[in-house]
Amino acid sequence: MTHPINKCTLIAALTLIAGCAGNEQPRAAAPPYPRGGTTHRTVPGGVTVTPAEYVAQTSSMELFLIGASELALRKSTNARTREFAQIEIAAHKGTSAQLSLEGRRLNLLPSATLSPRHQALLNALDQATDFDALYRGDELNVHQEAEALHSRYAAGGSSPTLRPVAAVILPIIQRHLRMLKYL
Repeated sequence: MTHPINKCTLIAALTLIAGCAGNEQPRAAAPPYPRGGTTHRTVPGGVTVTPAEYVAQTSSMELFLIGASELALRKSTNARTREFAQIEIAAHKGTSAQLSLEGRRLNLLPSATLSPRHQALLNALDQATDFDALYRGDELNVHQEAEALHSRYAAGGSSPTLRPVAAVILPIIQRHLRMLKYL
């Protein structure tokens, strides 16, 4: 089993990213990415993701992963599941904070609510009779979804402020995917 994330290393990496992204000027009163503009950029895999879409999708995933893991701490009796949930909460609170910090530089506030899809997953998980199996399956699916999003955005996203965020989140997601194999 892999070791928990070293908090000092995570803080140092996030601080470095914040410093490197400082050259991009925050937007003033106008929306930073108007509809119909030329701010869309196709990232590898042919998927177009605006910075606003990246922040919205990432914040919903982060909220789901934290919420599902909080449920796991309350509902699971499996020690390994509970240990993973604790790691998950700590890691995703950190990545959520970084997303919020960098998103605010662009006047893009992460959502405080889940997408309808993620909310439905969380509701089903809360009502599950076989909690551990559903938790593991949902965690795998959402982590795979997150891995694809962060990988594409880190490689070719249009925001120089958000690309490093995606690059920092990606190995955390990949580490969690490896950990989930042992739950």
